[in-house]
Amino acid sequence: MLKYILQRVVLMLLTLFIIIGICFVLIRLLPPAQLDPTDIHKDVVEARREAMGYNKPIMVQFGIFLKDIFTKWDWGMSDKLYVGRDVFELFSSKMPATVIVNLYSIILSIPIGILLGIWAALKKNSWIDHTISTLTMLIISVPSFVYAFLIQYIFSYKLGWFPFVMDQGTDYFTWSMFKSMLPAIMSLSFGVIAGFTRTTRAELTEVLTSDFMLLARTKGLTRAQATVRHALKNCMVVILPSIFGQFIGIMSGSLIIEKIFSIPGVGQLYIKSINAPDYPLFIMNTAFYTAIGLAAGIVVDISYGFIDPRIRMGSKK
Repeated sequence: MLKYILQRVVLMLLTLFIIIGICFVLIRLLPPAQLDPTDIHKDVVEARREAMGYNKPIMVQFGIFLKDIFTKWDWGMSDKLYVGRDVFELFSSKMPATVIVNLYSIILSIPIGILLGIWAALKKNSWIDHTISTLTMLIISVPSFVYAFLIQYIFSYKLGWFPFVMDQGTDYFTWSMFKSMLPAIMSLSFGVIAGFTRTTRAELTEVLTSDFMLLARTKGLTRAQATVRHALKNCMVVILPSIFGQFIGIMSGSLIIEKIFSIPGVGQLYIKSINAPDYPLFIMNTAFYTAIGLAAGIVVDISYGFIDPRIRMGSKK
Protein backbone atom coordinates (compact mmCIF):
# COMPACT_ATOMS: atom_id res chain seq x y z
CA MET A 1 0.00 0.00 0.00
CA LEU A 2 2.80 2.42 0.87
CA LYS A 3 4.46 1.82 -2.48
CA TYR A 4 1.14 2.28 -4.26
CA ILE A 5 0.43 5.53 -2.39
CA LEU A 6 3.87 6.92 -3.23
CA GLN A 7 3.44 6.00 -6.89
CA ARG A 8 0.04 7.70 -7.05
CA VAL A 9 1.33 10.85 -5.34
CA VAL A 10 4.31 11.07 -7.70
CA LEU A 11 2.06 10.58 -10.73
CA MET A 12 -0.34 13.21 -9.38
CA LEU A 13 2.47 15.74 -8.97
CA LEU A 14 3.81 14.94 -12.44
CA THR A 15 0.35 15.36 -13.98
CA LEU A 16 -0.16 18.62 -12.12
CA PHE A 17 3.23 19.90 -13.28
CA ILE A 18 2.49 19.04 -16.92
CA ILE A 19 -0.95 20.69 -16.87
CA ILE A 20 0.38 23.85 -15.20
CA GLY A 21 3.26 23.94 -17.69
CA ILE A 22 0.96 23.66 -20.72
CA CYS A 23 -1.40 26.27 -19.28
CA PHE A 24 1.48 28.64 -18.51
CA VAL A 25 3.03 28.36 -21.98
CA LEU A 26 -0.26 28.89 -23.79
CA ILE A 27 -1.12 31.89 -21.60
CA ARG A 28 2.28 33.54 -22.05
CA LEU A 29 2.06 33.13 -25.84
CA LEU A 30 -0.93 35.47 -25.73
CA PRO A 31 -0.36 39.23 -25.61
CA PRO A 32 -0.34 40.56 -22.00
CA ALA A 33 -3.52 42.17 -20.71
CA GLN A 34 -3.65 45.87 -21.49
CA LEU A 35 -3.25 48.12 -18.46
CA ASP A 36 -5.27 51.26 -17.81
CA PRO A 37 -2.89 54.24 -18.27
CA THR A 38 -4.64 56.10 -15.44
CA ASP A 39 -4.36 53.24 -12.93
CA ILE A 40 -2.13 54.14 -9.99
CA HIS A 41 -0.85 50.54 -9.89
CA LYS A 42 0.28 50.57 -13.52
CA ASP A 43 3.97 51.07 -12.75
CA VAL A 44 3.94 48.40 -10.05
CA VAL A 45 2.39 45.82 -12.40
CA GLU A 46 4.83 46.64 -15.18
CA ALA A 47 7.76 46.31 -12.78
CA ARG A 48 6.40 42.97 -11.60
CA ARG A 49 6.05 41.75 -15.17
CA GLU A 50 9.66 42.70 -15.80
CA ALA A 51 10.75 40.78 -12.70
CA MET A 52 8.80 37.73 -13.90
CA GLY A 53 10.66 37.81 -17.22
CA TYR A 54 7.89 38.79 -19.60
CA ASN A 55 10.53 39.91 -22.12
CA LYS A 56 12.52 36.68 -21.85
CA PRO A 57 12.05 33.26 -23.56
CA ILE A 58 9.05 31.20 -22.49
CA MET A 59 11.03 28.52 -20.67
CA VAL A 60 12.98 31.14 -18.72
CA GLN A 61 9.66 32.69 -17.69
CA PHE A 62 8.40 29.27 -16.59
CA GLY A 63 11.54 28.73 -14.53
CA ILE A 64 11.07 32.09 -12.78
CA PHE A 65 7.41 31.22 -12.19
CA LEU A 66 8.26 27.87 -10.56
CA LYS A 67 11.05 29.43 -8.50
CA ASP A 68 8.69 32.06 -7.09
CA ILE A 69 6.14 29.37 -6.16
CA PHE A 70 8.58 26.98 -4.48
CA THR A 71 10.66 29.60 -2.67
CA LYS A 72 8.07 32.28 -1.80
CA TRP A 73 4.67 30.70 -2.63
CA ASP A 74 4.21 33.66 -4.94
CA TRP A 75 1.66 33.06 -7.71
CA GLY A 76 1.93 36.55 -9.12
CA MET A 77 -0.07 39.76 -9.05
CA SER A 78 -3.51 40.42 -10.47
CA ASP A 79 -3.13 42.75 -13.45
CA LYS A 80 -6.74 43.22 -14.54
CA LEU A 81 -9.49 42.43 -12.03
CA TYR A 82 -7.79 43.49 -8.79
CA VAL A 83 -4.79 45.38 -10.09
CA GLY A 84 -1.78 45.19 -7.81
CA ARG A 85 -3.19 42.62 -5.36
CA ASP A 86 -1.49 39.31 -4.61
CA VAL A 87 -3.16 36.41 -6.44
CA PHE A 88 -2.94 33.89 -3.59
CA GLU A 89 -4.32 36.44 -1.11
CA LEU A 90 -7.31 37.04 -3.39
CA PHE A 91 -7.84 33.33 -3.85
CA SER A 92 -7.71 32.66 -0.10
CA SER A 93 -10.25 35.40 0.60
CA LYS A 94 -12.75 33.74 -1.79
CA MET A 95 -12.33 30.20 -0.46
CA PRO A 96 -14.59 30.39 2.66
CA ALA A 97 -17.77 31.15 0.68
CA THR A 98 -17.19 28.20 -1.66
CA VAL A 99 -16.40 25.78 1.17
CA ILE A 100 -19.35 26.80 3.36
CA VAL A 101 -21.98 26.50 0.60
CA ASN A 102 -20.68 23.13 -0.59
CA LEU A 103 -20.23 21.82 2.96
CA TYR A 104 -23.88 22.57 3.76
CA SER A 105 -24.88 20.90 0.50
CA ILE A 106 -22.97 17.69 1.27
CA ILE A 107 -24.14 17.52 4.89
CA LEU A 108 -27.73 17.75 3.60
CA SER A 109 -27.31 15.44 0.63
CA ILE A 110 -25.39 12.42 1.93
CA PRO A 111 -27.85 11.14 4.58
CA ILE A 112 -30.86 11.77 2.33
CA GLY A 113 -29.23 9.98 -0.61
CA ILE A 114 -28.14 6.98 1.46
CA LEU A 115 -31.55 6.61 3.15
CA LEU A 116 -33.37 6.77 -0.19
CA GLY A 117 -30.98 4.17 -1.61
CA ILE A 118 -31.59 1.86 1.35
CA TRP A 119 -35.35 2.28 1.04
CA ALA A 120 -35.27 1.51 -2.69
CA ALA A 121 -33.10 -1.59 -2.15
CA LEU A 122 -35.31 -2.95 0.62
CA LYS A 123 -38.39 -2.40 -1.58
CA LYS A 124 -36.77 -3.88 -4.69
CA ASN A 125 -39.08 -4.19 -7.73
CA SER A 126 -41.93 -2.43 -5.91
CA TRP A 127 -43.51 0.83 -7.00
CA ILE A 128 -41.36 2.62 -4.41
CA ASP A 129 -38.17 1.23 -5.98
CA HIS A 130 -39.31 2.06 -9.52
CA THR A 131 -40.31 5.60 -8.51
CA ILE A 132 -37.04 6.34 -6.71
CA SER A 133 -34.93 4.81 -9.51
CA THR A 134 -36.78 6.76 -12.22
CA LEU A 135 -36.49 10.05 -10.33
CA THR A 136 -32.81 9.36 -9.69
CA MET A 137 -32.09 8.90 -13.38
CA LEU A 138 -34.06 12.03 -14.29
CA ILE A 139 -32.28 14.15 -11.67
CA ILE A 140 -28.82 12.93 -12.69
CA SER A 141 -29.60 13.68 -16.35
CA VAL A 142 -30.48 17.34 -15.69
CA PRO A 143 -27.62 19.86 -15.16
CA SER A 144 -27.49 21.63 -11.80
CA PHE A 145 -27.97 25.08 -13.35
CA VAL A 146 -31.45 24.03 -14.53
CA TYR A 147 -32.42 23.38 -10.91
CA ALA A 148 -30.89 26.74 -10.01
CA PHE A 149 -33.17 28.59 -12.43
CA LEU A 150 -36.22 26.60 -11.30
CA ILE A 151 -35.48 27.30 -7.63
CA GLN A 152 -34.98 30.99 -8.33
CA TYR A 153 -38.24 31.16 -10.26
CA ILE A 154 -40.39 29.16 -7.80
CA PHE A 155 -38.96 29.93 -4.38
CA SER A 156 -37.46 33.39 -4.95
CA TYR A 157 -39.75 34.96 -7.56
CA LYS A 158 -43.15 33.28 -7.12
CA LEU A 159 -43.14 32.47 -3.40
CA GLY A 160 -40.61 35.05 -2.24
CA TRP A 161 -39.15 32.73 0.40
CA PHE A 162 -35.49 33.33 -0.45
CA PRO A 163 -33.42 36.13 -2.01
CA PHE A 164 -32.30 35.70 -5.61
CA VAL A 165 -28.60 35.89 -4.76
CA MET A 166 -26.41 35.18 -1.76
CA ASP A 167 -25.62 37.97 0.71
CA GLN A 168 -22.17 39.43 0.17
CA GLY A 169 -21.23 39.63 3.85
CA THR A 170 -18.50 37.63 5.58
CA ASP A 171 -20.44 36.29 8.58
CA TYR A 172 -21.47 32.88 7.23
CA PHE A 173 -23.10 31.57 10.40
CA THR A 174 -26.12 33.86 10.72
CA TRP A 175 -29.68 32.93 9.82
CA SER A 176 -29.97 35.64 7.15
CA MET A 177 -26.78 34.41 5.47
CA PHE A 178 -27.87 30.76 5.65
CA LYS A 179 -31.27 31.69 4.19
CA SER A 180 -29.60 33.45 1.28
CA MET A 181 -27.41 30.37 0.68
CA LEU A 182 -30.29 27.86 0.67
CA PRO A 183 -31.19 28.21 -3.05
CA ALA A 184 -27.59 27.47 -4.02
CA ILE A 185 -27.39 24.63 -1.48
CA MET A 186 -30.55 23.03 -2.88
CA SER A 187 -29.30 23.40 -6.46
CA LEU A 188 -26.06 21.60 -5.62
CA SER A 189 -27.81 18.93 -3.53
CA PHE A 190 -30.04 17.37 -6.19
CA GLY A 191 -27.21 15.73 -8.12
CA VAL A 192 -25.37 14.55 -4.99
CA ILE A 193 -28.54 13.02 -3.51
CA ALA A 194 -29.32 11.21 -6.76
CA GLY A 195 -25.75 9.93 -7.04
CA PHE A 196 -25.66 8.48 -3.54
CA THR A 197 -29.17 7.04 -3.97
CA ARG A 198 -28.14 5.17 -7.10
CA THR A 199 -24.86 3.91 -5.60
CA THR A 200 -26.43 2.78 -2.32
CA ARG A 201 -29.36 1.07 -4.03
CA ALA A 202 -27.09 -0.81 -6.46
CA GLU A 203 -24.65 -1.99 -3.79
CA LEU A 204 -27.25 -2.91 -1.20
CA THR A 205 -29.38 -4.80 -3.73
CA GLU A 206 -26.39 -6.93 -4.66
CA VAL A 207 -25.38 -7.55 -1.04
CA LEU A 208 -28.90 -8.51 0.05
CA THR A 209 -28.87 -11.41 -2.44
CA SER A 210 -25.44 -12.68 -1.34
CA ASP A 211 -24.90 -16.10 0.23
CA PHE A 212 -23.71 -14.71 3.56
CA MET A 213 -26.99 -12.82 3.96
CA LEU A 214 -28.89 -16.09 3.53
CA LEU A 215 -26.61 -17.65 6.14
CA ALA A 216 -27.27 -14.76 8.53
CA ARG A 217 -31.02 -15.26 8.16
CA THR A 218 -30.75 -19.01 8.74
CA LYS A 219 -28.88 -18.30 12.00
CA GLY A 220 -31.97 -16.54 13.30
CA LEU A 221 -31.33 -12.86 12.49
CA THR A 222 -34.31 -10.87 11.34
CA ARG A 223 -34.15 -9.08 8.00
CA ALA A 224 -33.57 -5.75 9.73
CA GLN A 225 -30.78 -7.18 11.92
CA ALA A 226 -29.05 -8.84 8.98
CA THR A 227 -29.31 -5.66 6.92
CA VAL A 228 -27.87 -3.40 9.62
CA ARG A 229 -25.15 -5.75 10.88
CA HIS A 230 -23.95 -7.23 7.60
CA ALA A 231 -25.40 -5.70 4.44
CA LEU A 232 -24.84 -2.04 5.28
CA LYS A 233 -21.35 -2.76 6.58
CA ASN A 234 -20.36 -4.30 3.23
CA CYS A 235 -22.01 -1.46 1.29
CA MET A 236 -19.89 1.08 3.13
CA VAL A 237 -16.80 -0.24 1.32
CA VAL A 238 -18.11 1.53 -1.79
CA ILE A 239 -20.12 4.35 -0.23
CA LEU A 240 -17.51 5.74 2.21
CA PRO A 241 -14.85 6.40 -0.47
CA SER A 242 -17.50 8.34 -2.41
CA ILE A 243 -18.19 10.41 0.71
CA PHE A 244 -14.45 11.10 1.14
CA GLY A 245 -14.25 12.19 -2.49
CA GLN A 246 -17.21 14.53 -2.03
CA PHE A 247 -15.61 16.17 1.01
CA ILE A 248 -12.33 16.65 -0.84
CA GLY A 249 -14.24 18.17 -3.73
CA ILE A 250 -16.16 20.72 -1.64
CA MET A 251 -13.41 23.27 -2.19
CA SER A 252 -13.83 23.18 -5.94
CA GLY A 253 -17.45 24.32 -5.76
CA SER A 254 -19.51 24.90 -8.89
CA LEU A 255 -18.56 27.53 -11.43
CA ILE A 256 -22.05 27.98 -12.86
CA ILE A 257 -23.95 27.85 -9.55
CA GLU A 258 -21.62 30.43 -8.00
CA LYS A 259 -22.19 32.71 -10.98
CA ILE A 260 -26.00 32.33 -10.92
CA PHE A 261 -26.33 33.03 -7.19
CA SER A 262 -23.47 35.58 -7.01
CA ILE A 263 -21.55 33.48 -4.47
CA PRO A 264 -18.26 35.32 -3.81
CA GLY A 265 -16.21 32.13 -4.10
CA VAL A 266 -13.37 30.71 -6.16
CA GLY A 267 -15.74 29.50 -8.88
CA GLN A 268 -16.96 32.98 -9.70
CA LEU A 269 -13.39 34.28 -9.41
CA TYR A 270 -12.34 31.69 -12.01
CA ILE A 271 -15.01 32.82 -14.47
CA LYS A 272 -14.11 36.48 -13.94
CA SER A 273 -10.42 35.73 -14.52
CA ILE A 274 -11.32 34.17 -17.89
CA ASN A 275 -13.58 37.03 -18.98
CA ALA A 276 -11.24 39.84 -17.85
CA PRO A 277 -8.77 38.26 -18.82
CA ASP A 278 -6.55 38.12 -15.73
CA TYR A 279 -3.86 35.56 -16.55
CA PRO A 280 -2.15 35.19 -13.12
CA LEU A 281 -5.53 34.57 -11.46
CA PHE A 282 -6.48 32.13 -14.21
CA ILE A 283 -3.31 30.06 -13.75
CA MET A 284 -3.75 29.97 -9.97
CA ASN A 285 -7.35 28.78 -10.27
CA THR A 286 -6.47 26.21 -12.95
CA ALA A 287 -3.75 24.74 -10.73
CA PHE A 288 -6.17 24.59 -7.81
CA TYR A 289 -8.98 22.84 -9.69
CA THR A 290 -6.53 20.36 -11.21
CA ALA A 291 -4.99 19.58 -7.82
CA ILE A 292 -8.41 19.08 -6.19
CA GLY A 293 -9.54 16.69 -8.93
CA LEU A 294 -6.35 14.63 -8.73
CA ALA A 295 -6.35 14.58 -4.91
CA ALA A 296 -9.98 13.43 -4.77
CA GLY A 297 -9.20 10.51 -7.07
CA ILE A 298 -6.23 9.41 -4.97
CA VAL A 299 -8.13 9.66 -1.68
CA VAL A 300 -11.00 7.56 -3.06
CA ASP A 301 -8.66 4.85 -4.37
CA ILE A 302 -6.54 4.66 -1.22
CA SER A 303 -9.53 4.67 1.13
CA TYR A 304 -10.72 1.33 -0.29
CA GLY A 305 -7.69 -0.39 1.21
CA PHE A 306 -8.11 1.19 4.63
CA ILE A 307 -11.86 0.57 4.84
CA ASP A 308 -11.62 -3.08 3.77
CA PRO A 309 -8.34 -4.83 4.76
CA ARG A 310 -9.00 -7.44 2.08
CA ILE A 311 -8.28 -4.80 -0.55
CA ARG A 312 -4.60 -3.99 -0.95
CA MET A 313 -3.76 -2.00 -4.03
CA GLY A 314 -0.29 -2.53 -5.40
CA SER A 315 -0.10 -6.06 -4.00
CA LYS A 316 1.45 -8.74 -6.19
CA LYS A 317 -1.23 -11.25 -5.23
